[in-house]
Amino acid sequence: EAFNRIIPKVFESLFIAWAGTVIGSFFSFPISFLAANNVAKGIVSRLTKQMLNVIRAFPELILAFIFLPITGLGPLTGTLAIGIHSIGTLGKLSSEVIEGIDEGPLEAIKSSGGSKINELSFGIIPQVMPTITSYWLYRFEINLRASAVLGVVGAGGVGQELINQLRFRDFPRAGTVLICTIVLVLTADAISAAIRN
Repeated sequence: EAFNRIIPKVFESLFIAWAGTVIGSFFSFPISFLAANNVAKGIVSRLTKQMLNVIRAFPELILAFIFLPITGLGPLTGTLAIGIHSIGTLGKLSSEVIEGIDEGPLEAIKSSGGSKINELSFGIIPQVMPTITSYWLYRFEINLRASAVLGVVGAGGVGQELINQLRFRDFPRAGTVLICTIVLVLTADAISAAIRN
């Protein structure tokens, strides 16, 4: 009976982390090109970098508190908090990868009369995708831990169940919740590491 209550909450945490990572990856990818000073010039790059810094300044927990009055208790709040924080972090990391590319392929495309779109499609994206994809996977691992914590403030997931059990001083069941959470995180870490390799 305990497992019937805990397992759906564990999967809810998994879903919150996954959906938050998808939001973060989807929006941070185009933004990272605007933040990279070798793609976007001058003021565009500086403003985008500042915007990413502002987003990153708010931890997931604070973002969850901001969204709670709008979206109410539940997984949507956790997903949005994780998603927005991920945009800031992934945007910064991805822009640094783009800034560190080898300029050789771009010069070759330029000299053979290629357009800016050609440079982007054949010169930049193939170079940066492996690293950026590994950042997305790594971010998912971080988001999984964050989603477990966000449940504590009512933003869905397994943390909510943990707080409920501790409130009723049901320590054996709280222990079960913790073990399930640890197993989930370790499994996700192992799968993510295998994919990255």
